[in-house]
Amino acid sequence: MVEKVKQFLLELGQRFTCIGNQHVLSYNGKDYKVDMLFFHRRLRSLFAVDLKISEFMPEYVSKMNLYLSLLDRLERGKDENPSISIILCTEKDNVEVELALEGFTKPISVAEYKLIVPQKELKQLITDEITTFNQEVANKSAQLSDSEE
Repeated sequence: MVEKVKQFLLELGQRFTCIGNQHVLSYNGKDYKVDMLFFHRRLRSLFAVDLKISEFMPEYVSKMNLYLSLLDRLERGKDENPSISIILCTEKDNVEVELALEGFTKPISVAEYKLIVPQKELKQLITDEITTFNQEVANKSAQLSDSEE
């Protein structure tokens, strides 16, 4: 999913540059990880993306506010604008989002995404893939045991 979001943003034009996934921000003896970090050349801003596989929860805003503060403090260049962000969730309640963002001054947006594959089918697909993988590992282990005899 991270790769699809990255590909989408990069296809918006040559203005986005990908800095990395799970970008680590170390401060005061703690590490914080931003899911995806980009730089937007025209806006001259770092652009953080937090990808959630659940519905929006208000605490996501304070977490993103922390990330933006750390990005501005640790990584923003002198000639760059303040960092901006988006939180991507599977669902959002617009009133809850509005209340959660009230009083925050940093540029944080919340958007929802829809899975092409329904969640139930996706879970089954993942379960099937794990089962197949485990069977392949067991078969290879059995083959190695037979060849050692």
